[in-house]
Amino acid sequence: MAGIVVRAVDHLAGSGVAFASAVQAGPWLFLTGHEAFDFAGGGAPEVEGAPEFPAFGAPRLKREAQYILARMRKQLAELGSDFRHSVRVDQYYPVFEAVRAYQLARHGEFGDYIPPSTSVLMERLFKRDSHISMSLIAVAPQAGYEIGKLYPKEVPVPVGSFFVPAITCNDFVFVAGQMASDENALDASVRLPKETRNWGGPNAVRRQTEFIIRKRLEPALKAGDSSWPNALKAQIYVPRAADIPDALDVWQNLVPHPCALTAVPTKGFGFVDGIVEINLLALRDGAKRRKEVLKVDLPPMTSYGSQVRAGELVFASGVMPRGGDARFDALAHPAQVQAAAALDYAERVARAAGTTAANMVRAQWFMADVTQFAGVQLAWTRRFANAPHPFVCVQPPGPLPAPGAALTADFWLYSP
Repeated sequence: MAGIVVRAVDHLAGSGVAFASAVQAGPWLFLTGHEAFDFAGGGAPEVEGAPEFPAFGAPRLKREAQYILARMRKQLAELGSDFRHSVRVDQYYPVFEAVRAYQLARHGEFGDYIPPSTSVLMERLFKRDSHISMSLIAVAPQAGYEIGKLYPKEVPVPVGSFFVPAITCNDFVFVAGQMASDENALDASVRLPKETRNWGGPNAVRRQTEFIIRKRLEPALKAGDSSWPNALKAQIYVPRAADIPDALDVWQNLVPHPCALTAVPTKGFGFVDGIVEINLLALRDGAKRRKEVLKVDLPPMTSYGSQVRAGELVFASGVMPRGGDARFDALAHPAQVQAAAALDYAERVARAAGTTAANMVRAQWFMADVTQFAGVQLAWTRRFANAPHPFVCVQPPGPLPAPGAALTADFWLYSP
């Protein structure tokens, strides 16, 4: 992979999967899909506890969080960086209890700077008994890539989370996952009385999506000297696949600019009655890099948004391939067929950006059934042989948006 340095294990948890736990691409560092197990051996006695008394000592969830963060600290140091130079973190959990334990541990590791963060609940994670999946993006310390912390008065920080709501780094603005809430609860302006049917008015998903765009994302962009025409990539989390059309309809009406979009069902959010969360990446106005909307030949209804390049980084919209004839279920399973299609789409995006899908630095697989990931890996190996796979794999609440979909895939690529 041109211009890329990879930290990998050849046999993830003793399997045939080569896993890239850290990827350096130019100044950018990507640590993706970290859960609390030893990547090579699969076990982690310090997390699992003694077989005869596994609950002895620190709480299990705290042990998971500390294990993940300690390994990330070590890998960042090996790549010449540290948590102070992180620009974004993403977390998935299957239970609310894990959030508190993780955030306490994260605050202890990161100190007074926690980068823009997105946290949502999923049905399950990659390892069956994992409670925390963490991914991180950072930069290697160098002139011109200093972190500018933004605290716009319109964008509150949830109590207990401690993260910076938005930052600038070089040409980019990173905005944390935003909800229609203040520091403590859902904003009163988007509350719907439970006693009414709200005839004739927007539903809760539409109300909250509009609030987030107008009252949270827009002020964050403005604070970072950016604006909607420079939006590059957004992820939208909603409770059900059936809610995605409403959220996207509001987005497209309020943000009539090309942007890479991924929309995924989510099991739970950080606030009671909060049902939409959106994170965002944009270029700053006057940036040296230029936003380029790529012309890519993809099948209709493959994705919700555009395919976008900004300098050396390429952002694909989440792809939702369908395929495979159910009558030939003994020939190949849907995850393999659909992952092969998704990687083909990634290759088309890469070619349009003047690179190759082998320069993938971050792959998010949202799967209807995590236990079918072996099909994804078969598709990956077929295309990239034994190249390490920089992936996170989680299972949202089903079903996924496209009928019969086994997965939604979200890719970041590097085009030096």
